[in-house]
Amino acid sequence: MENRRSTAREFVHGLTALILALFLLGVSSSLGVMKSIVDIWGALLFIPEYPAVVMREMFLGWRSWSRDKDILSAEVTRLKSENATLRLELARVAGERAYSDDMKPDAKTARVTLRAPMSWWSEIRIDRGRNDKITQGLPVFSNGYLVGRVSSVSMMSSWAELITSSSFMIPAVIEETRELGVVAGDGNGSVLLRYIPAGRGVRSGMKVSTAMIGEQLPPGLPIGQIAGEFSPGTDGYATYRIEPGADLSRFYTVSY
Repeated sequence: MENRRSTAREFVHGLTALILALFLLGVSSSLGVMKSIVDIWGALLFIPEYPAVVMREMFLGWRSWSRDKDILSAEVTRLKSENATLRLELARVAGERAYSDDMKPDAKTARVTLRAPMSWWSEIRIDRGRNDKITQGLPVFSNGYLVGRVSSVSMMSSWAELITSSSFMIPAVIEETRELGVVAGDGNGSVLLRYIPAGRGVRSGMKVSTAMIGEQLPPGLPIGQIAGEFSPGTDGYATYRIEPGADLSRFYTVSY
């Protein structure tokens, strides 16, 4: 009797295990079938989705490129501005060191031999010429400040055009603001700084020196300082009076 019960129990356990195994086998096979169906369906959906995916990738790439381009452009602009400022500052220091009477022991002196009343504010004649290695365009100074440049040269003498001459025009820079303009004389003893954009905070006392001109008239040569606004202008540019660093009403020698 006991053996029959044990046999029946083992039969039930075996049948239960078989049913469970068949169930798990069926579930696993159905999962494989479902995966296959999902893979096929995904492949079919890939065809209409592909253009949208490509357009999305292109849009994201363009947006990233545009953002990087704007950042790089702003950085290049900043570096250009910084480079220009540093070049002007270096040129100004170099010019002051090279052309200041006090700092240039080898500066040569020439005597003013003629200053005609009719051209008092236009030109002077000096007693140095080609024999003294004077060349056209050479800057001349008084008290360490630019007063003109050589306009013509002969064997024993030369003529220099003064910065107060109406035909004298050179690029110049305001050292404190780095604004570029043109220094020009009016022919009556005044020196003006023209073509400065209005509203840039230019004030009296700011220093003015030459900008990038050439080898004989390099940047950084001191001219004078802002004395006040001469004309606000109607075209967006202002004109300022310059107080020259040298006394242009009377001087008897110049250096070069």
